[in-house]
Amino acid sequence: MDVYSRTRTIAAVAFLLVVVITFSVVSDRIWGGKPEALPESGKLVIEKGMTVLKFGRANNLPNPVLKEIFGLRTKADLEKKVEEYGSPAEITATVKKRLALAAEHASKNWIKIPVKFALWFLFLAAVFVMMKKRKLTTVRRNWLLFISLMVFGVAMGSDPSPMGTVKDAIYLYGSAKAIFPPRMVALAIFLAIVVLANKYICAWGCQVGVLQDLLFRMNRTDKNEAIIGRQIKVPFVVSNTVRIAFFSLFTLIALFWGHDIIGPIDPFKIYKPLYIGGAGILFAGALLLASLFLYRPWCHFFCPFGLVGWVVEKISRVRISVNYESCIACEKCAAACPSTVMSAILRRNKKTVPDCFACYTCREVCPTDSISFSTRKRTMPPKDHFRGDRRGAEDA
Repeated sequence: MDVYSRTRTIAAVAFLLVVVITFSVVSDRIWGGKPEALPESGKLVIEKGMTVLKFGRANNLPNPVLKEIFGLRTKADLEKKVEEYGSPAEITATVKKRLALAAEHASKNWIKIPVKFALWFLFLAAVFVMMKKRKLTTVRRNWLLFISLMVFGVAMGSDPSPMGTVKDAIYLYGSAKAIFPPRMVALAIFLAIVVLANKYICAWGCQVGVLQDLLFRMNRTDKNEAIIGRQIKVPFVVSNTVRIAFFSLFTLIALFWGHDIIGPIDPFKIYKPLYIGGAGILFAGALLLASLFLYRPWCHFFCPFGLVGWVVEKISRVRISVNYESCIACEKCAAACPSTVMSAILRRNKKTVPDCFACYTCREVCPTDSISFSTRKRTMPPKDHFRGDRRGAEDA
Protein backbone atom coordinates (compact mmCIF):
# COMPACT_ATOMS: atom_id res chain seq x y z
CA MET A 1 0.00 0.00 0.00
CA ASP A 2 1.29 3.44 -0.91
CA VAL A 3 1.95 5.28 2.35
CA TYR A 4 1.63 8.56 0.45
CA SER A 5 -1.72 7.86 -1.21
CA ARG A 6 -4.10 10.76 -1.70
CA THR A 7 -6.86 8.99 0.20
CA ARG A 8 -4.67 8.48 3.26
CA THR A 9 -3.53 12.10 3.12
CA ILE A 10 -7.06 13.46 2.87
CA ALA A 11 -8.17 11.22 5.74
CA ALA A 12 -5.22 12.31 7.89
CA VAL A 13 -5.88 16.00 7.23
CA ALA A 14 -9.59 15.62 7.98
CA PHE A 15 -8.84 13.72 11.19
CA LEU A 16 -6.38 16.41 12.33
CA LEU A 17 -8.89 19.21 11.76
CA VAL A 18 -11.65 17.31 13.57
CA VAL A 19 -9.32 16.79 16.54
CA VAL A 20 -8.31 20.46 16.57
CA ILE A 21 -11.87 21.78 16.42
CA THR A 22 -13.39 19.24 18.83
CA PHE A 23 -10.77 19.58 21.54
CA SER A 24 -10.62 23.37 21.07
CA VAL A 25 -14.31 23.54 22.01
CA VAL A 26 -13.63 21.46 25.12
CA SER A 27 -10.55 23.49 26.03
CA ASP A 28 -12.33 26.81 25.54
CA ARG A 29 -15.14 25.72 27.85
CA ILE A 30 -12.65 24.63 30.50
CA TRP A 31 -10.90 28.01 30.39
CA GLY A 32 -14.24 29.81 30.46
CA GLY A 33 -13.79 31.28 27.02
CA LYS A 34 -15.71 34.28 25.77
CA PRO A 35 -15.56 36.43 22.65
CA GLU A 36 -12.83 39.05 22.74
CA ALA A 37 -14.47 42.35 21.82
CA LEU A 38 -14.53 45.92 23.02
CA PRO A 39 -17.73 47.11 24.72
CA GLU A 40 -20.30 48.71 22.47
CA SER A 41 -19.80 52.46 22.66
CA GLY A 42 -23.24 54.01 22.55
CA LYS A 43 -23.69 57.77 22.87
CA LEU A 44 -23.22 58.95 26.45
CA VAL A 45 -25.84 61.01 28.23
CA ILE A 46 -24.17 64.25 29.35
CA GLU A 47 -26.31 67.18 30.49
CA LYS A 48 -25.31 70.61 31.73
CA GLY A 49 -25.03 70.75 35.52
CA MET A 50 -25.10 66.94 35.79
CA THR A 51 -23.23 65.50 38.76
CA VAL A 52 -20.85 62.59 38.48
CA LEU A 53 -23.32 60.41 40.35
CA LYS A 54 -26.20 61.27 37.99
CA PHE A 55 -23.88 60.81 35.01
CA GLY A 56 -23.07 57.32 36.24
CA ARG A 57 -26.72 56.37 36.73
CA ALA A 58 -27.72 57.78 33.34
CA ASN A 59 -25.04 55.71 31.59
CA ASN A 60 -25.18 52.55 33.74
CA LEU A 61 -21.71 53.13 35.18
CA PRO A 62 -21.26 51.83 38.75
CA ASN A 63 -19.39 53.89 41.35
CA PRO A 64 -16.13 51.86 41.15
CA VAL A 65 -16.02 52.54 37.39
CA LEU A 66 -16.70 56.24 37.98
CA LYS A 67 -13.87 56.30 40.49
CA GLU A 68 -11.51 54.83 37.90
CA ILE A 69 -12.66 57.16 35.11
CA PHE A 70 -12.66 60.43 37.01
CA GLY A 71 -10.04 59.67 39.63
CA LEU A 72 -12.46 60.19 42.52
CA ARG A 73 -10.92 60.24 45.99
CA THR A 74 -13.90 60.56 48.32
CA LYS A 75 -17.60 59.81 48.18
CA ALA A 76 -18.25 63.57 48.15
CA ASP A 77 -16.58 63.75 44.72
CA LEU A 78 -19.65 62.00 43.29
CA GLU A 79 -21.52 65.32 43.73
CA LYS A 80 -19.06 67.27 41.62
CA LYS A 81 -20.24 68.60 38.29
CA VAL A 82 -19.20 66.53 35.28
CA GLU A 83 -18.05 69.64 33.39
CA GLU A 84 -15.28 70.06 35.98
CA TYR A 85 -13.58 67.12 34.31
CA GLY A 86 -13.62 68.50 30.79
CA SER A 87 -15.80 69.06 27.76
CA PRO A 88 -18.39 66.45 26.67
CA ALA A 89 -15.98 65.29 23.94
CA GLU A 90 -13.12 64.90 26.43
CA ILE A 91 -15.30 63.05 28.92
CA THR A 92 -16.62 60.74 26.20
CA ALA A 93 -13.07 59.95 25.07
CA THR A 94 -11.96 59.27 28.66
CA VAL A 95 -14.92 57.00 29.39
CA LYS A 96 -14.41 55.09 26.16
CA LYS A 97 -10.71 54.61 26.87
CA ARG A 98 -11.24 53.47 30.47
CA LEU A 99 -14.02 51.06 29.56
CA ALA A 100 -11.93 49.62 26.74
CA LEU A 101 -8.97 49.00 29.05
CA ALA A 102 -11.26 47.49 31.70
CA ALA A 103 -12.78 45.18 29.08
CA GLU A 104 -9.32 44.15 27.88
CA HIS A 105 -8.24 43.32 31.40
CA ALA A 106 -11.42 41.39 32.15
CA SER A 107 -11.12 39.34 28.94
CA LYS A 108 -7.71 37.92 29.89
CA ASN A 109 -7.07 34.79 31.86
CA TRP A 110 -4.22 35.94 34.10
CA ILE A 111 -3.41 32.40 35.18
CA LYS A 112 -3.21 30.92 31.69
CA ILE A 113 -1.10 33.68 30.13
CA PRO A 114 2.05 33.31 32.29
CA VAL A 115 1.75 29.52 32.12
CA LYS A 116 1.58 29.71 28.33
CA PHE A 117 4.66 31.94 28.11
CA ALA A 118 6.57 29.60 30.43
CA LEU A 119 5.68 26.64 28.21
CA TRP A 120 6.66 28.64 25.13
CA PHE A 121 10.12 29.31 26.58
CA LEU A 122 10.65 25.66 27.49
CA PHE A 123 9.43 24.32 24.14
CA LEU A 124 11.30 26.86 22.00
CA ALA A 125 14.49 26.22 23.98
CA ALA A 126 14.15 22.47 23.39
CA VAL A 127 13.68 22.96 19.64
CA PHE A 128 16.59 25.42 19.57
CA VAL A 129 18.90 22.83 21.16
CA MET A 130 17.77 20.19 18.66
CA MET A 131 18.53 22.54 15.78
CA LYS A 132 21.92 23.51 17.14
CA LYS A 133 22.80 19.83 17.58
CA ARG A 134 21.41 19.08 14.12
CA LYS A 135 18.93 16.54 15.48
CA LEU A 136 15.90 17.87 13.57
CA THR A 137 14.56 15.35 11.03
CA THR A 138 11.36 15.28 8.98
CA VAL A 139 9.59 12.99 11.43
CA ARG A 140 10.72 14.95 14.47
CA ARG A 141 9.76 18.24 12.82
CA ASN A 142 6.23 17.04 12.16
CA TRP A 143 5.86 15.77 15.71
CA LEU A 144 7.15 19.05 17.13
CA LEU A 145 4.69 21.00 14.98
CA PHE A 146 1.88 18.74 16.18
CA ILE A 147 2.88 19.15 19.83
CA SER A 148 3.06 22.93 19.44
CA LEU A 149 -0.34 22.94 17.76
CA MET A 150 -1.99 20.90 20.49
CA VAL A 151 -0.36 22.74 23.41
CA PHE A 152 -0.32 26.40 22.33
CA GLY A 153 -3.41 26.26 20.15
CA VAL A 154 -5.83 23.59 21.27
CA ALA A 155 -4.97 23.38 24.97
CA MET A 156 -3.98 27.00 25.66
CA GLY A 157 -6.28 28.77 23.19
CA SER A 158 -6.02 31.62 20.73
CA ASP A 159 -4.83 34.26 23.18
CA PRO A 160 -2.16 35.42 23.52
CA SER A 161 -0.67 35.08 20.06
CA PRO A 162 2.05 36.93 18.15
CA MET A 163 -0.48 38.26 15.61
CA GLY A 164 -2.83 39.53 18.31
CA THR A 165 -0.17 41.70 19.92
CA VAL A 166 0.12 43.79 16.75
CA LYS A 167 -3.44 43.61 15.45
CA ASP A 168 -5.21 44.26 18.73
CA ALA A 169 -2.80 47.03 19.74
CA ILE A 170 -3.50 48.97 16.55
CA TYR A 171 -7.25 48.40 16.75
CA LEU A 172 -7.48 49.33 20.45
CA TYR A 173 -5.64 52.57 19.86
CA GLY A 174 -7.70 53.39 16.80
CA SER A 175 -11.06 52.65 18.44
CA ALA A 176 -10.44 53.96 21.96
CA LYS A 177 -7.08 55.78 21.84
CA ALA A 178 -5.90 53.32 24.48
CA ILE A 179 -2.72 51.31 24.95
CA PHE A 180 -2.92 48.09 26.96
CA PRO A 181 0.49 47.73 28.74
CA PRO A 182 0.44 43.90 29.13
CA ARG A 183 0.00 43.58 25.37
CA MET A 184 3.04 45.79 24.78
CA VAL A 185 5.06 43.57 27.12
CA ALA A 186 3.97 40.48 25.17
CA LEU A 187 4.85 42.15 21.86
CA ALA A 188 8.29 43.08 23.20
CA ILE A 189 8.89 39.45 24.25
CA PHE A 190 7.83 38.09 20.87
CA LEU A 191 10.04 40.57 19.01
CA ALA A 192 12.95 39.77 21.33
CA ILE A 193 12.58 36.12 20.32
CA VAL A 194 12.69 37.18 16.66
CA VAL A 195 15.87 39.16 17.35
CA LEU A 196 17.38 36.09 18.99
CA ALA A 197 16.49 33.73 16.14
CA ASN A 198 14.80 34.63 12.86
CA LYS A 199 11.01 34.26 12.91
CA TYR A 200 11.44 31.69 15.66
CA ILE A 201 8.19 32.34 17.54
CA CYS A 202 6.27 32.25 14.25
CA ALA A 203 8.03 29.08 13.18
CA TRP A 204 7.50 26.96 16.26
CA GLY A 205 5.11 28.71 18.64
CA CYS A 206 2.39 30.49 16.68
CA GLN A 207 -0.89 28.56 16.86
CA VAL A 208 -1.97 29.30 13.29
CA GLY A 209 1.54 29.19 11.88
CA VAL A 210 2.28 25.64 13.05
CA LEU A 211 -1.13 24.41 11.86
CA GLN A 212 -0.49 25.74 8.35
CA ASP A 213 3.04 24.33 8.38
CA LEU A 214 1.87 20.89 9.47
CA LEU A 215 -0.86 20.78 6.82
CA PHE A 216 1.66 21.71 4.12
CA ARG A 217 4.01 18.94 5.23
CA MET A 218 1.23 16.38 5.49
CA ASN A 219 0.82 16.89 1.74
CA ARG A 220 4.51 16.11 1.13
CA THR A 221 6.53 12.94 0.74
CA ASP A 222 9.90 12.50 2.43
CA LYS A 223 11.37 13.56 -0.93
CA ASN A 224 9.57 16.91 -0.66
CA GLU A 225 7.14 16.12 -3.46
CA ALA A 226 3.44 17.01 -3.30
CA ILE A 227 1.00 14.14 -2.77
CA ILE A 228 -2.15 16.00 -3.78
CA GLY A 229 -1.96 18.55 -6.56
CA ARG A 230 1.06 20.81 -6.73
CA GLN A 231 2.79 22.86 -4.06
CA ILE A 232 3.58 26.34 -5.30
CA LYS A 233 6.23 28.84 -4.29
CA VAL A 234 4.72 32.29 -4.74
CA PRO A 235 7.31 34.97 -5.58
CA PHE A 236 8.05 37.01 -2.48
CA VAL A 237 7.47 40.29 -4.28
CA VAL A 238 3.87 39.17 -4.83
CA SER A 239 3.13 37.85 -1.33
CA ASN A 240 4.85 40.72 0.46
CA THR A 241 3.12 43.34 -1.68
CA VAL A 242 -0.23 41.84 -0.74
CA ARG A 243 0.81 41.70 2.93
CA ILE A 244 1.93 45.32 3.00
CA ALA A 245 -1.25 46.46 1.26
CA PHE A 246 -3.43 44.45 3.65
CA PHE A 247 -1.58 45.75 6.70
CA SER A 248 -1.87 49.32 5.43
CA LEU A 249 -5.60 48.93 4.78
CA PHE A 250 -6.18 47.37 8.21
CA THR A 251 -4.20 50.11 9.97
CA LEU A 252 -5.91 52.92 8.05
CA ILE A 253 -9.42 51.64 8.81
CA ALA A 254 -8.55 50.89 12.45
CA LEU A 255 -7.00 54.28 13.16
CA PHE A 256 -9.44 56.50 11.29
CA TRP A 257 -12.71 54.58 11.54
CA GLY A 258 -12.12 52.36 14.58
CA HIS A 259 -13.02 49.13 12.77
CA ASP A 260 -11.20 45.80 12.86
CA ILE A 261 -11.38 44.22 9.42
CA ILE A 262 -9.36 41.20 10.58
CA GLY A 263 -11.72 40.33 13.43
CA PRO A 264 -14.45 38.68 11.31
CA ILE A 265 -11.90 36.50 9.48
CA ASP A 266 -9.37 36.04 12.30
CA PRO A 267 -7.95 32.52 11.74
CA PHE A 268 -6.97 32.25 15.42
CA LYS A 269 -10.68 31.75 16.12
CA ILE A 270 -10.13 28.22 14.87
CA TYR A 271 -9.26 27.63 18.52
CA LYS A 272 -12.49 29.34 19.64
CA PRO A 273 -14.89 27.52 17.27
CA LEU A 274 -18.04 28.63 19.10
CA TYR A 275 -17.29 32.29 18.37
CA ILE A 276 -16.35 32.13 14.71
CA GLY A 277 -18.92 33.62 12.33
CA GLY A 278 -19.89 32.75 8.77
CA ALA A 279 -17.17 34.88 7.19
CA GLY A 280 -14.64 33.36 9.58
CA ILE A 281 -15.66 29.82 8.70
CA LEU A 282 -15.35 30.49 4.97
CA PHE A 283 -12.00 32.24 5.35
CA ALA A 284 -10.57 29.62 7.71
CA GLY A 285 -11.69 26.83 5.39
CA ALA A 286 -10.06 28.50 2.39
CA LEU A 287 -6.90 29.19 4.38
CA LEU A 288 -6.54 25.61 5.61
CA LEU A 289 -7.18 24.25 2.13
CA ALA A 290 -4.63 26.64 0.65
CA SER A 291 -2.10 25.52 3.27
CA LEU A 292 -1.86 22.16 1.54
CA PHE A 293 -0.44 23.85 -1.55
CA LEU A 294 1.06 27.15 -0.32
CA TYR A 295 3.51 27.41 2.54
CA ARG A 296 1.93 29.40 5.40
CA PRO A 297 -0.44 31.56 3.32
CA TRP A 298 -1.70 33.58 6.30
CA CYS A 299 1.87 34.37 7.39
CA HIS A 300 3.03 35.41 3.93
CA PHE A 301 -0.04 37.27 2.70
CA PHE A 302 -1.92 38.71 5.68
CA CYS A 303 -0.36 38.45 9.14
CA PRO A 304 0.47 41.84 10.76
CA PHE A 305 3.08 40.26 13.04
CA GLY A 306 4.43 38.38 10.04
CA LEU A 307 5.23 41.70 8.39
CA VAL A 308 6.66 43.29 11.53
CA GLY A 309 8.63 40.14 12.30
CA TRP A 310 10.05 40.07 8.77
CA VAL A 311 11.45 43.58 9.30
CA VAL A 312 12.91 42.74 12.73
CA GLU A 313 14.28 39.48 11.34
CA LYS A 314 16.93 41.53 9.54
CA ILE A 315 18.80 41.93 12.84
CA SER A 316 18.32 38.39 14.12
CA ARG A 317 21.39 37.02 15.87
CA VAL A 318 20.90 33.34 14.98
CA ARG A 319 19.83 32.51 11.45
CA ILE A 320 20.37 30.25 8.47
CA SER A 321 23.70 30.74 6.71
CA VAL A 322 25.80 28.90 4.12
CA ASN A 323 29.45 27.87 4.26
CA TYR A 324 30.56 28.24 0.64
CA GLU A 325 33.90 26.55 1.30
CA SER A 326 32.12 23.19 1.57
CA CYS A 327 28.99 24.01 -0.47
CA ILE A 328 28.98 22.09 -3.77
CA ALA A 329 26.27 24.29 -5.36
CA CYS A 330 23.85 21.37 -5.77
CA GLU A 331 20.98 23.67 -4.67
CA LYS A 332 19.11 20.82 -3.00
CA CYS A 333 18.44 23.16 -0.08
CA ALA A 334 16.69 25.71 -2.31
CA ALA A 335 14.63 22.97 -3.97
CA ALA A 336 13.54 21.46 -0.65
CA CYS A 337 12.79 24.81 1.00
CA PRO A 338 8.99 25.25 1.18
CA SER A 339 9.32 28.91 0.11
CA THR A 340 11.70 31.01 -1.97
CA VAL A 341 13.82 32.14 0.97
CA MET A 342 16.60 29.56 0.73
CA SER A 343 17.24 30.43 -2.88
CA ALA A 344 17.73 34.06 -1.83
CA ILE A 345 19.97 33.12 1.10
CA LEU A 346 22.02 30.67 -0.99
CA ARG A 347 22.66 32.82 -4.02
CA ARG A 348 22.62 36.23 -2.30
CA ASN A 349 21.57 37.76 -5.63
CA LYS A 350 18.58 39.58 -4.16
CA LYS A 351 18.67 42.52 -1.77
CA THR A 352 15.34 41.52 -0.25
CA VAL A 353 15.41 38.19 1.60
CA PRO A 354 11.96 36.64 2.18
CA ASP A 355 10.68 35.40 5.55
CA CYS A 356 12.73 32.50 6.90
CA PHE A 357 10.73 30.36 9.34
CA ALA A 358 13.75 28.44 10.60
CA CYS A 359 12.19 25.10 9.66
CA TYR A 360 15.65 23.66 8.93
CA THR A 361 14.53 21.65 5.91
CA CYS A 362 17.52 23.09 4.05
CA ARG A 363 19.99 21.70 6.59
CA GLU A 364 18.34 18.28 6.52
CA VAL A 365 18.87 17.79 2.77
CA CYS A 366 22.33 19.37 2.49
CA PRO A 367 24.80 16.58 1.56
CA THR A 368 27.88 18.47 2.79
CA ASP A 369 26.68 19.98 6.10
CA SER A 370 27.24 23.43 4.64
CA ILE A 371 24.15 25.00 6.19
CA SER A 372 24.00 26.07 9.79
CA PHE A 373 21.58 27.75 12.18
CA SER A 374 24.02 29.94 14.04
CA THR A 375 25.46 33.42 14.55
CA ARG A 376 27.67 32.86 11.51
CA LYS A 377 27.59 35.90 9.24
CA ARG A 378 26.06 35.42 5.82
CA THR A 379 28.73 35.87 3.17
CA MET A 380 28.61 36.22 -0.59
CA PRO A 381 29.18 33.10 -2.72
CA PRO A 382 32.37 32.98 -4.79
CA LYS A 383 32.06 34.24 -8.34
CA ASP A 384 30.61 31.64 -10.72
CA HIS A 385 29.96 29.32 -7.77
CA PHE A 386 26.72 27.97 -9.23
CA ARG A 387 26.44 25.80 -12.33
CA GLY A 388 23.97 28.13 -13.99
CA ASP A 389 26.34 31.04 -13.50
CA ARG A 390 29.23 29.09 -15.00
CA ARG A 391 27.17 28.01 -17.99
CA GLY A 392 26.09 31.59 -18.51
CA ALA A 393 29.68 32.77 -18.45
CA GLU A 394 30.74 30.07 -20.92
CA ASP A 395 27.88 30.92 -23.31
CA ALA A 396 28.88 34.57 -23.21
